[in-house]
Amino acid sequence: MWGTITSFLAVATAGALVTTGPVFEALSTAVDEKDGRLRTLISFALTGAALAALIVAVELPKPVYVTAMVTLGFGDLGRRIFEAVRPVPILATAGFVFVGGAAGIGGQLLLNAFSGAVGHGPTILFLAASAAFLGALLRSVLVARNDPLVLGFLTVLLWLLAALAGDITWTAVLVGLGVSFLFGSLSIALETASIPGMLTGVFLSLLAVVLGGYGWFVLLIAFFGIGGLSTKFRYDEKVSRGVAEPNEGARGTGNVLGNSLAALFALLLYAAHAQLPVPGIVFVYAFAGSVATALADTLSSEIGGLYDRPRLVTTLSRVEPGTDGAVTWQGELAGAGGATIIGLLAWLVLPISGIGVVLVVLAGLVGMTVDSLAGATIEGEHVGNQAVNFIATSAGGCAGAILALF
Repeated sequence: MWGTITSFLAVATAGALVTTGPVFEALSTAVDEKDGRLRTLISFALTGAALAALIVAVELPKPVYVTAMVTLGFGDLGRRIFEAVRPVPILATAGFVFVGGAAGIGGQLLLNAFSGAVGHGPTILFLAASAAFLGALLRSVLVARNDPLVLGFLTVLLWLLAALAGDITWTAVLVGLGVSFLFGSLSIALETASIPGMLTGVFLSLLAVVLGGYGWFVLLIAFFGIGGLSTKFRYDEKVSRGVAEPNEGARGTGNVLGNSLAALFALLLYAAHAQLPVPGIVFVYAFAGSVATALADTLSSEIGGLYDRPRLVTTLSRVEPGTDGAVTWQGELAGAGGATIIGLLAWLVLPISGIGVVLVVLAGLVGMTVDSLAGATIEGEHVGNQAVNFIATSAGGCAGAILALF
């Protein structure tokens, strides 16, 4: 391992010495060309050396390290190759995912071959696919010089996923990849998500299938599908009223994460519940409650914004459409309908009883109300819309968990 650290340090040193010529042109990014130095390569090599040291210091698993490094490195190469063929953002993203994912698989197989270890096939594929999706997402929202942040975050999350994966099956991983690919394709075709938003949804969908099960994915895709279509509903009218989502209604990473991060936490806690003093069903209700909140809030905003005479939730005084914290009875009814949809789906696909439907709906209504209250009191001056969404979905998830305990 010390050889790996030394090699990366040597690469960083060599990169610092190259400022012109064919080697510089071959290895430089647009950011490097502007700076006149191979900062991307230097940053990547130094971060690789630092992460390699963690293998010795804190027993970072070698498959995790190798997957993170080769997926990001070869993913960037794939992105540049696809961009050279045709400079279209979605094709560049595809280049990163496919080339980086293949490299992640190959890197793990080579590591096993040299070490004599017998890898678990489904886990190898799951880690490589997760690294490819997450790496492409991070690359789409961060500039190339942020390699320490990208590599560090990617490595830590892969480490967590490797610990939670357990004895996952080929069926779960292959089905997860299949439905995630279908979801991503539809979201781009229907223009319900930006490329970063699509990557976020695809990554979360894969985790839902592999770590939770098919029922978890059903709830997640119901939110993404219904929520995305509701954003497009009478979009031109929403634009004229000043209540439309930007970017033609295509949801970005911030919006997707704001509505889904609480559900992701519930999913990860469920995957780890065998090591926790809390029964797994609590996290099932937390997940359902957070998703119910997300859909309730989305429908409340998208439908309610089409009607006049909204009232501020804290004072009930009439305000202009689009005011943070403003509600209409039509929007509240649509939100309750969204929470009910998730409650019924949870009853059909998750281990939730009939009374559990009521609990999920109540959790969704609690979260939707918290969203309105937060919008009226702290949104804008203190926090943005994505943070309010996270607060609301967290409240809905906590409400679901608490109701499940009683």
